Amino acid sequence: MVNHKLLKLDPGLYLVATPLGSARDITLRALDILASADVLAAEDTRTARKLIEIHGVPLNGRRIIAYHDHSKASDRSRLLAHINNGLSVAYVSEAGTPLIADPGYQLVRDARESNLTVLAAPGPSACITALTVAGLPTNQFHFVGFLPPQQTARQKKLAELLPLNATLVLYESPKRLKALLSDIETIVENNRQVAVCRELTKKFEEVKVGTPSELLEHFELKAAKGEIVVLIEPGGSTEIDQSDLEAALLEAMDTLRIKDAADAVAGAFSMPRREIYQLALQIKKDSLTP
Repeated sequence: MVNHKLLKLDPGLYLVATPLGSARDITLRALDILASADVLAAEDTRTARKLIEIHGVPLNGRRIIAYHDHSKASDRSRLLAHINNGLSVAYVSEAGTPLIADPGYQLVRDARESNLTVLAAPGPSACITALTVAGLPTNQFHFVGFLPPQQTARQKKLAELLPLNATLVLYESPKRLKALLSDIETIVENNRQVAVCRELTKKFEEVKVGTPSELLEHFELKAAKGEIVVLIEPGGSTEIDQSDLEAALLEAMDTLRIKDAADAVAGAFSMPRREIYQLALQIKKDSLTP
């Protein structure tokens, strides 16, 4: 059992990262804050209580206040009132880092607007953990979180994201994994590498890397279970043909203003907006020249 160091915490909101699965991934500073904070709040009070019990953190009469996606403005006001009264509030989400596809944004926003102190005890994040083990490029990545569950909306969002010259990081439900892989296979050529990282840091951790069709075949034979992070290899690596670019601009300019057409095409081709806007202006000028 760790001898927790009791800290004299200043009044403020302390965002404490908690393990994804392995309880020993928590940091010593996180344990010190949980032992020392005047008020404890959690997305899931049962999970938080279990973690505290594992590490022998004494509650000393403190109760754990629930704060989650369905909490109201009045719930935030009550938590922030503790800080205004000179107390420290430690907040944990169910697993990982608060605010990263987890509750906490509105709480932090309201605390900042009230000029209250907000500090973080950093630690585990499923996004970063997946990037470190998947073997896909990490020099640029785009965190997406959960895509829309409906197929049409999901495909539309993927069409916007897949041209980006950055590794995409998605969270997905096991029930929708095969549908997601099918959508990726439909939208891009089947040579794009995808990684499915499952149950990270837990007993049955699994990382499978391959094309969408290879992964679909794998998960047809073995249904996916648990928490899942999907990474998609960067797009934008192929050489862009100037005629294709001009054709896309002409088509967009048929229905959109020049500025909006340039924005849309720049996003689709992962190119600088200013460069595409100048090209659009030249195309417009050429069309007006007798």
